[in-house]
Amino acid sequence: MPDETLGAAVDKLTATIASRGSASPGDSYTAKLLAGGPEACARKFGEEAIEAIVEAVRGDKERLADEAADVIYHLLVLLAAADTPPAAVASALARRRGMSGLEEKARR
Repeated sequence: MPDETLGAAVDKLTATIASRGSASPGDSYTAKLLAGGPEACARKFGEEAIEAIVEAVRGDKERLADEAADVIYHLLVLLAAADTPPAAVASALARRRGMSGLEEKARR
């Protein structure tokens, strides 16, 4: 098992997604997803999220980790399709740091 942080893995995956965005949809799964636009990417993200939920409820930690990896990949593809850089998500998380979830929800 690689000794890599989630942040480092996400950074590498983000770069890979960006590099494959200009590939032919026939040659790259990522390019195929991006060609479908935000709507298609959102639908696939939702499917993967449901699969992760199922594995969490079943209690299968290995399968949950696999499905969570799919969720993260598909979220990053969705962000790319919606022209929203992961840095925007990092900024949103930074703004919320130190704030309770209840307080954050009340501010929306």
